Amino acid sequence: MAHVQYKGSDAIKEHLLAGHEISLMEAMLLFGVQSLNAELARLKKVGFVVQKRRVPMAKVLRRANQFCEVKAPSNLPIREILVTEYWLSNV
Repeated sequence: MAHVQYKGSDAIKEHLLAGHEISLMEAMLLFGVQSLNAELARLKKVGFVVQKRRVPMAKVLRRANQFCEVKAPSNLPIREILVTEYWLSNV
């Protein structure tokens, strides 16, 4: 029987195709992908339209906490720190 290798890059692609957003933090924490930018570049190269926007870190932490426990230091201003999230567009 052949061993099927399922990679983090495959999981990110499926996540994005399902209509979800992703940030660099989520790519590392949830999918084990260290270079989200490289994965997004591969998607662009095959014709996907990747959109991005800056959002408060609190939004990303809230999303990540649905799958794992992530706690920011209490003195970190997570509502003021902006991070970039990406998604695939139908445009």
